[in-house]
Formats: sequence, C-alpha cells, structure tokens
Amino acid sequence: MKKFLDLGLHPLANSYLTKKNLNLKEKKFRLEVGFDPENYLVSILNTVSKEKMFNKDYPYKSSESFTMKNSFRNLSKKIKKVFKPKKILEIGSNDGAFIKNFKKNHVIGVEPCKNLALITKKKGFKIFSDYWNFDLAKKIKKRNNIDLIYSANTLSHIKNYNEIFKAIKFTLSDKGVLILEDPSLLECLKKGAYDQFYCEHIYVFSTIAVNKILKKFNLEIFDIENTKTHGGSNRYYIKKINNNFYQISKNVKKNINDEKKFGLHKFSTYMKFANKVKNSKKKLNEIVRKIKQKQGNIIGYGATAKSCTVLNYCNINYKTIDFFYDTTSYKINKYLPGSKIQIRKYKKLDFKKNYYVFLGAWNFKDEIFKKERTFIKSGGKFITHIPHPNII
Repeated sequence: MKKFLDLGLHPLANSYLTKKNLNLKEKKFRLEVGFDPENYLVSILNTVSKEKMFNKDYPYKSSESFTMKNSFRNLSKKIKKVFKPKKILEIGSNDGAFIKNFKKNHVIGVEPCKNLALITKKKGFKIFSDYWNFDLAKKIKKRNNIDLIYSANTLSHIKNYNEIFKAIKFTLSDKGVLILEDPSLLECLKKGAYDQFYCEHIYVFSTIAVNKILKKFNLEIFDIENTKTHGGSNRYYIKKINNNFYQISKNVKKNINDEKKFGLHKFSTYMKFANKVKNSKKKLNEIVRKIKQKQGNIIGYGATAKSCTVLNYCNINYKTIDFFYDTTSYKINKYLPGSKIQIRKYKKLDFKKNYYVFLGAWNFKDEIFKKERTFIKSGGKFITHIPHPNII
C-alpha cells in the first residue's frame, strides 16, 4: 500500500461531543490514505475498531434524509419488477429506510448499531444486531434461501473485505443477485472530495478494484448504475460467474474504460489528487479569512462526518464558524468532534441575518437548495469546497 495523502490528526467523525465532555481530550488518529497498485484499492491506512465506530450511539439515520428515502424507494420498485426476489438480505439496514419498502416476511436486516436495529425491530422486521461476518452468514443461510443481497454505504466500512465476500458468496443463492452501492472513487477524485475519507470509510471503491476482488470469489459485475447519492455513487449489480441468467451490460466496460482513462490504476493520479487537496485547503482558508476580516459571520449547514474531515484538516473551529444547523435528532445541542462547533436544530435560513453558510452536507446540495430557494433568491451565500472552494 503506497501512501499518497496525509490529512493530519482526526477524532472519530461521528463521536459528537456533549457540553459535559467538551473540554476532555479527544482521542485522535492519523488520517492517511494509500493506493494498492496490485488490486487498485484505495483505503485509509490507520483503521479504528468497528466497536468504537458502530455502537448503540450511532447518530446517522437514513430515514432523516429525503434524498436517501427517495433513492431506496425507487430502487425497491426496480427490485420488485426486475428481480422478483422471495427473500432479501440487507447488510447495514440502519433504521430501515430500505427494507420498509418490502413485506416484513420478505426481508432480513443486519445492523450492528443497536439503537438503529431496535427502531426496525419494533416495526416487526427480522433484524440481526450483529457485525456482518461468515458466522452470521451461516446462521442466516441455515434458515433462509437468500436470492437478493443489498448493501448501501456499508461494505466500505468493513476492514476484512475477504470475509465480506466469502460470507456473501456463501449466503447468496446460485441465481441470486448482490446489489452493492458505495461512493465512486472516480467522482471523489474528479470533485476533489477528500472528505469521503474518514474513519468509517476504510475503502472508497472503484469499479476496477471491485472487479479484482470479486474474481477471487467467482463473482462478477453484470451491470452498473452511476447515481447522484453521496456526491456520486456506483450501484453494482453482481452475480455468481456460473449464473448465465443475466447478460453483462455495456455499462460495465464503459465504467472500467472511464476509470482507466482518468488513471485510477496509476499512482501518479493519486499524487496529483493530493496536491489538489493541499490547494483546496489553502483556498478555503483564504475565503474564510477574508470573510472574517470584514466582520462577516459564518454558520454551517449539515454537521456531517464529511464536514469533520474538512474542518479538522483545514483547522476551522468554533472561533470561525458560529454554529451548524442539522436535522438529525441525535446531533442537536451537541458539538462537532475536533472543531467543537455547536449543532443547533435546523431553522430555515434567513437572508436578513447576513451570514455566509458553509455547506457541510454538499452531497445533498440539490435537496438543500430546493429547501432554501428563498434564501438564495434573496442573495444568500453558501461556501463550498466542492469541486473547488468558492462562494455560491
């Protein structure tokens, strides 16, 4: 693994602080990112234990995002129409935003965060509140014939990808389909979205890397959809190699060609990206400094795990940003890790307040801009670092 990016010391991205522990020293890890020239995988080099990241206090709920709910609803319709599965397994079911689109006896969820698993259990769904591994796969397979496995923004969180796919291959029926959805490495590099890297995102996948991994397990991609979620994601449709029921789409070759044309198989591409990240930090700090010099106020919008990477890398804290607005119930009245910026319950943006708004949740920009159209029409200004730092 060859290191190409060092983002400095970072706290755990989802370890939001309370007023009580605000002055306690936070545990930090060095956020470094590397490239493996053999399998084309890009990953963070210093990982944190899964128990520290995914536990009974996990703050992110898929159901609190209109964009994600809509995405899951549309995909569920396609699954019912095209694949007609009798039994679906979701790895990383969160608070049930995806599985609630199906009949309860048709779906099983795996969710290690006990607070989220409980939400779905109370609604009557079958949920295993465990980490995904081969032992759990054996337990599920014993009583169920799984003909579709879905996982969104979860498999990239699991360090041992060999066990992930070994367990998936074992669980999936011979004619079954795996749908895997995760942020696109190509889009990450194109946009300069270095905030895709934080403690939970052990990997940011490319098609060429996923392809290499799958071959070891006699699995293959037969189709790919490029979606807008999380700033640009790939939705991979995967089958067992000896399953001839599905033909391989032209989209697979197109995605591989696009990635190689961009240079995702070359280390030099990642070194260029690292320089782009350094320049992004410099430019964002310039923008912020000029606003503060003119006595301008800055607030944040979307206290996301991604924003933690940006704030901590750029040394932006509570002295610069007054507070963050967020809609996630668990985060309200807490403080962002590292930067210690207070999080307040969301209110519609008010142009009369004369503040600049740092877009922490840039990956939900379309949803946010629809919601804040009055603020924008009145001349309200957002600060973003994607695709390069500027004022919108």
